[in-house]
Amino acid sequence: MDQTLIGRVFPATKPYSVSEEKVREFVTATGGTYDGGAAPATFPIVLAFDAMNAFLEAESIDLFRIVHGEQKFSYQRPVRPGDVLIATLSVASLRQIGGNDIIGTTSEITDEAGALVCATSATLVHRAAAE
Repeated sequence: MDQTLIGRVFPATKPYSVSEEKVREFVTATGGTYDGGAAPATFPIVLAFDAMNAFLEAESIDLFRIVHGEQKFSYQRPVRPGDVLIATLSVASLRQIGGNDIIGTTSEITDEAGALVCATSATLVHRAAAE
């Protein structure tokens, strides 16, 4: 991969309306229970994953060659039903190890007013093509 990717910011995702139904579906899919209130701490992965998929498509990277290495969340405030959020992904780092690309990304999750709700960072391993 080209080192000029470092620092590139990709287009924001479409606005995502957080509803109790969507939070409940997420919690059920992850094996938990939801009694109302704030979304679980990992809920922003829904938006971060959309941003990551858009990045992979824009760079013609096959998802099947990606191994998700790490994910972190840093919050300014909890995500709550009624929020309308967008995610904007940027490439923070890129290095090669053993023919594989190690891609560090950050995604800022903001609300309708543009205020930061949380930031996520991920490490993606782009496996080298078999020769």
